[in-house]
Amino acid sequence: MSDHHPVETGAPHPLGATPDEGGVNFSVFSKYAERMELLLFAGELDDEPERVIEIDAATHRTHHYWHVRVPGIGHGQVYAWRVHGPDSKPQHRYDGIKVLLDPYGRAVTGLAHYDRAAARAAGDNCASALRSVVVDNALYDWQDDAPLGATSRRPVIYEMHVAGFTKSPNSGVDASRRGTYAGLIDRIPYLQELGITAVELLPIHQFDPQDAPAGRTNYWGYSSVSYFAPHAPYAADQSPVGPVDEFRDLVKALHRAGIRVILDVVYNHTAEAGLDGPLLCWAGFENSAYYLLQSGDQGYADFTGCGNTINANHSIVRRMILDSLRYWVREMHVDGFRFDLASALARGEDGEPMDLPPVLWAIESDPELAGTHLIAEAWDAAGLYQVGSFTGERFAQWNGPFRDDVRAFLRGDQNVIERLMARLVGSPDLFRRDEAQPWHSINYVTCHDGFSLWDLVSYDQKHNAANGEKNRDGSDHNLSWNCGVEGPTADSRVLELRRRQARNFLCLLFLSHGTPMLTMGDEILASHAGNNNPWCQDNEINWLDWNGVHDEADFLRFTRGLISFADELELLQADRFWSATSPQRQGEISWHGVLPGLPDWSPGSKHLAYSLAERGGSPQLYLALNAESDAREFTPPELPLDRVWALRIDTSAEAPNDLLPRARSGLTAGERISVDPHSIMVLVPVPKKS
Repeated sequence: MSDHHPVETGAPHPLGATPDEGGVNFSVFSKYAERMELLLFAGELDDEPERVIEIDAATHRTHHYWHVRVPGIGHGQVYAWRVHGPDSKPQHRYDGIKVLLDPYGRAVTGLAHYDRAAARAAGDNCASALRSVVVDNALYDWQDDAPLGATSRRPVIYEMHVAGFTKSPNSGVDASRRGTYAGLIDRIPYLQELGITAVELLPIHQFDPQDAPAGRTNYWGYSSVSYFAPHAPYAADQSPVGPVDEFRDLVKALHRAGIRVILDVVYNHTAEAGLDGPLLCWAGFENSAYYLLQSGDQGYADFTGCGNTINANHSIVRRMILDSLRYWVREMHVDGFRFDLASALARGEDGEPMDLPPVLWAIESDPELAGTHLIAEAWDAAGLYQVGSFTGERFAQWNGPFRDDVRAFLRGDQNVIERLMARLVGSPDLFRRDEAQPWHSINYVTCHDGFSLWDLVSYDQKHNAANGEKNRDGSDHNLSWNCGVEGPTADSRVLELRRRQARNFLCLLFLSHGTPMLTMGDEILASHAGNNNPWCQDNEINWLDWNGVHDEADFLRFTRGLISFADELELLQADRFWSATSPQRQGEISWHGVLPGLPDWSPGSKHLAYSLAERGGSPQLYLALNAESDAREFTPPELPLDRVWALRIDTSAEAPNDLLPRARSGLTAGERISVDPHSIMVLVPVPKKS
């Protein structure tokens, strides 16, 4: 850049940095800014910019958009902004000394020298600031790849952490690729063999790893600094634009394996925290537009528990969110999004919940997003809970009641049978709208937030001391059961019961109506050492221990077989809620107790059975659930004379008899089965031997 070409006026559209044949057009929004500087860096880690371009409002501002075209630069150019204006908190937080990311920047660099404290303290932070990078999307060869679109089969979702999946030294991935997008590519065959058809990636938008207590790391990634850039440290290629192409390589490879890519997106808050937080991006451009403010001088409204709340229904912010979603579909080929604390997006500029929130309806109705999966975490951190009543027709929703009611039943709680029955059939009591379908219910028993499956059956209490908050963080409402001993034990009886309970959880997860979501590591009984909030642990507490593939080979075989078995059941693929059998008609589901047609839904009941059949047909599946401490004998319903019931799954049996590859040992008509304590049996009909 020794020969600086004269800058040109540029255009207000599109926002961000847009390369063309001879240069780059830059455009940003700021209503109250008084002047701006565009900083161009020769190297990504240079302490100072090589060129500072003063943006003249008289010729480079259209309405509230500041723009300039710079000839002679292009793909890979590192840049940033300084924005000058009034500093009258909380309305405005302009600080012309601070170096800011472009809100529409397609890549972020500078993590190697980044200092969050410097972005927060007074003074110039140029030498330690994050910078944006110009990206020319036309240079990447997608090789005919495209988002996979809708499918008639229900997905099997695997919630996973990109880095944690392969970061352990025992992952089998080359050291240079561990914990990266490239490393995940290396282990895609494992996901295929497991039966996964969609991965839900914990946040991969560029986030601030330093937004954590001293000595710890923001590991989960719910701390965004850019809604358009992939998280750079997850790339093996650490060149300024390397993370963009490496993420695309990952998407392309997953698509080739038939696996959809769903991003966990955090449009409800950012890494800029409260009024005393760092200036990184949005607050330095237009604080009052991007964030919800309380009345007077009380500062940010915090409905997220993270110090701020995005002003999602402001017209400028709403457009940014839509532009971000479209970008990830159009240019990065992702297949869907899971919206973190999505109910925060339903709040208006006064902070109150809206009946028709514009941003959610815009997402719902956008034609470019019409083929994407949309999943809402339908609550926020301030008490707004909308599971079953979330805006629109297209959003599936994390079903927290499914998690809680299945946990309560399997640990032997009372007064849960009727709620459990609703969860098993897709929760029609929650999803009541005329257009509701079972796929709206994302069924899960664990997720990143809370106990892992093994910890759920190994701990009665959370053990979060490693987080540095004296065990105050994390939920106290876990509905867990340690099976008699808290934490690790050598007691074979306790370990057997824990594995039995874990198999029970997966049975109810995959054999219930709705969309199942499995959490990374649960298939090999991974533990977080009883930590139910390990958001700041970038270490073995969170990294997947691949020794489990060998050590828990029997449980992995059970999980794979169960996923395959469930996929074969066409009733689980139905896009309608099942009807229950009544005296007047035969439905798809018939409820039973220890005797056919006589379910026990008394307050103390801890057992249940049900059978599934095509409407008007004979039963195809029978499940007997026993959460009691004693065995129970169940009598399955009658079958046609040429068919008998045969065992397929027994969660109390030792491997490999816990899940048989095919049914065997048919029962005689009217024969009872004994279901052991805390176990589930699954029967299927087979031809009667002559």
